[in-house]
Amino acid sequence: MPYEVGGYLLDRPFRVRRLGHYGLNSERIDESLPFYRDTLGFRVSDELDLARRATDPHMLDGLGTPRGYFMRYGTDHHSFVLYNKRVREALDTTGRFVPWITVNQISWQVSSLAEVVTGEQWLRERGMRMQRSGRDMPGSNWHTYFYDLDGHTNELFYGMEQVGWSGYSKPKALHQRGTQVTAVLPQISETAEVSEATEAGVSLCSGSREVPRHEATFDVDGILLARPFKIVRMGPVRLFVEDIEQATRFYEDTLGFHSRGRFELDGETCAVLGVGTEHHSIGLYPISMRERLAVHQGTSSLSIGMQVANYRQLRQARAFLLSQGCTEVDLPLELHPGISHALHILDPDGQVVELYADMEQVVPPRRASQARVPTHPSEWPETLEDDGVLLGEAFMGPWE
Repeated sequence: MPYEVGGYLLDRPFRVRRLGHYGLNSERIDESLPFYRDTLGFRVSDELDLARRATDPHMLDGLGTPRGYFMRYGTDHHSFVLYNKRVREALDTTGRFVPWITVNQISWQVSSLAEVVTGEQWLRERGMRMQRSGRDMPGSNWHTYFYDLDGHTNELFYGMEQVGWSGYSKPKALHQRGTQVTAVLPQISETAEVSEATEAGVSLCSGSREVPRHEATFDVDGILLARPFKIVRMGPVRLFVEDIEQATRFYEDTLGFHSRGRFELDGETCAVLGVGTEHHSIGLYPISMRERLAVHQGTSSLSIGMQVANYRQLRQARAFLLSQGCTEVDLPLELHPGISHALHILDPDGQVVELYADMEQVVPPRRASQARVPTHPSEWPETLEDDGVLLGEAFMGPWE
């Protein structure tokens, strides 16, 4: 049965538009934070103190910082989230925490709040293992969290807070709009929220703002930056899974990803799938491959991809990161189809970060073979068929 989504008939009541953000649980967070912030260039937009969730004042003693760090490379409030793995394990009262899954979350953006709400109901009806729904603060994004078949937390979200030229995130006073229950539609706009706050005397410059820690000495295509490259996109995500067939069906049938091909490496079948026009957004690899690769043996994350602005910056990034003492690992070229050159480095936990400059773009065959036929202005059907038009860049933030 097709679902009407914004006037288009789709196979499910939502359309994933892009990988929005990604999270890791770190065993060495005191080293991982400066690696992602100072070495790779993410900015901390906000921190979240998980100690308030502790049921015993001493249950987190000796585990390191209880703070989670929300980090950005652009205007999205966060594109990367870093948590203390030991603290997360200690706070888990449900038994849901799987030690070998260090991926904190994989968050997929949809285009509207209605898609999040109807998507949650659809996922429940299909028997998905749900985690929670509502609106997270900081970040302001409405969401529903659920698990894939291996236990990775996936998220559908809408309305990510945008951090503008001032660099300030939302004041804490606006966090009262957060909720741990599914949204009741309609909700007021973010503009209305901010107007209410200013009328109540809240300073819009009372949020968090990270001051740059390093001098900008590198001429990066005409802009002075603190490092000779700029991260401009997150993804693809590469995961080790128990059953490649079941995992592929989940991301195809449940989330609506398109197969971008399968390939064999050392006799093992791997799969890559994509949304939009990028060659792939996620790669799935049998966990039996893990011990043969130069990667962390205690995680389901093969790598997390981060795109830099151009090829020159990729080459400069390699020289810079090696000069900073980063470890480069040599992974088979077959692991990243659609990407010509990729740099793989280890973070302090031994997790692989994949840097690349460009990815092949894919146009659906029916869109490439014929031009879109103009329709007479007098013809206004109630709905339109999905013929591949909902591709390309998504609108980043809330509608207003």
